[in-house]
Amino acid sequence: MATLESKSYVIGIFKGLMITGGHFIKNLLGITKRPTIMYPEQKRKYSQKFMGTHVLTKKHNGEIACTSCMLCATACPAECIHIVAAESPNPQVEKYPAIYEIDLLRCVFCGYCEDACPVDAVRMGRDYEMAELAERNFVVGIDFLMNRPSLQGKNISVFHEPKKITKSA
Repeated sequence: MATLESKSYVIGIFKGLMITGGHFIKNLLGITKRPTIMYPEQKRKYSQKFMGTHVLTKKHNGEIACTSCMLCATACPAECIHIVAAESPNPQVEKYPAIYEIDLLRCVFCGYCEDACPVDAVRMGRDYEMAELAERNFVVGIDFLMNRPSLQGKNISVFHEPKKITKSA
């Protein structure tokens, strides 16, 4: 047998308004501590697993570590990575990305590009502040992904550091 509450949506709306009103009064009078941080003075602490804006790593000589294998673009479920390969001027490197763009508005920050990269060329960074005025500014290229000030030169590829690669016995 159905109750009056299940037949009428007015009771559900009234209950919801009572809960919302209770929170409003408590916050207005300062009875409970608000879960608000004073951004940008205080920054929220994120776990080490947090995946923010992408980073393209460099070799020690400053060249891009990417070999244009297209695995990151293939693995991307949002299809937001666009790569155009070109022949490298360095005779020891077959090809490099002439264009490497990521559309951050389409990206779902899943980390599949980082997992797919065989040479540690793309990583998920820790940056999360991405405020822009125009949509076109969210399509970022090689210069932003490699040389933004927040990286502070910490984007050297582990793959290209022989001292840090552990050798199997």
